[in-house]
Amino acid sequence: MDYKNAGVDIEAGYRSVELMKEHIKKTMRPEVLGGIGGFSGAFSLSKIKNMENPTLVSGTDGVGTKIKLAFLLDKHDTVGIDCVAMCVNDIACAGGEPLFFLDYIACGKNYPEKIAQIVSGVAEGCMQSDAALIGGETAEHPGLMPEDEYDLAGFAVGVVDEKDLITGKDLKAGDVLIGIASSGVHSNGFSLVRKVFSMDLETLNTYHEELGKTLGEALITPTRIYVKALKNVREAGVRIKGCSHITGGGFYENVPRMLPEGVRAVIQKDSYEVPAIFKLLAKEGDIAEEMMYNTYNMGIGMIVAVDAADVEKARAAIKAAGDTTYVIGEIEDGEKGVTLC
Repeated sequence: MDYKNAGVDIEAGYRSVELMKEHIKKTMRPEVLGGIGGFSGAFSLSKIKNMENPTLVSGTDGVGTKIKLAFLLDKHDTVGIDCVAMCVNDIACAGGEPLFFLDYIACGKNYPEKIAQIVSGVAEGCMQSDAALIGGETAEHPGLMPEDEYDLAGFAVGVVDEKDLITGKDLKAGDVLIGIASSGVHSNGFSLVRKVFSMDLETLNTYHEELGKTLGEALITPTRIYVKALKNVREAGVRIKGCSHITGGGFYENVPRMLPEGVRAVIQKDSYEVPAIFKLLAKEGDIAEEMMYNTYNMGIGMIVAVDAADVEKARAAIKAAGDTTYVIGEIEDGEKGVTLC
């Protein structure tokens, strides 16, 4: 009896690491010390020593049940982007710059080529956010997970000068809400998605005219990363007074998280065109509009609040990063919360 007979293939683990390295090296930053394969990742803090009060910010998340879609479509090179996005977008939402990322892959059986595909997506997400992939773990769990399944999670660490933290404390009536377009469903609400649509290849490979692609292609589209857009706004000299990453819980849960007591966010639902995937989801699932806005991003992945005088400058900076914006509402005096009208 040996470890391989027990279900853990050490040689496959070695091969996975070798296949990963070509993707990981693309994410390196000057601050990364040492190579890949050590017991820990080392990252120099020399770049932040000129900050008045450098403050670490962190985020951790997984891909959720969207990963079941990757199994069905046998497409594993995009869920890593989702995993990175869910972490670094939260860091950017606080005003931080992501520095590095680590991933954790748990699998029933280590298939090196599949693991490398997953890590290629993680590396792509890191490159989009200028974060270094400095380490991770692939754990083989025979008997605990089916051989052809895996789960993916990770965490990121970033930094911000304390004076530049986005806290929302200075939001006031008249401040304007700018919505930044999402790329689709992102990585939230897939338990409901899987109840609405039959999760089989015939359904997923069906082309929908209104989507301009198959259902599977629309749903697997990776989460948009907003790190560069928010960085551009800061570098344009615009102060972001409040910021909300629209993830699980949609508008009703996430928008109030950026508000202080005494102010309310008022959002105009007709200020932008809701993407077709959400309309199809609502129609096929007979989902009430309020539940849609309480579950999904509805086409807006990030909301920033700025002074009315800074709106056009902020929108131009976001556009320069390749993102689409809409003026979707404003801040009013009132009970803390959000009104969709």
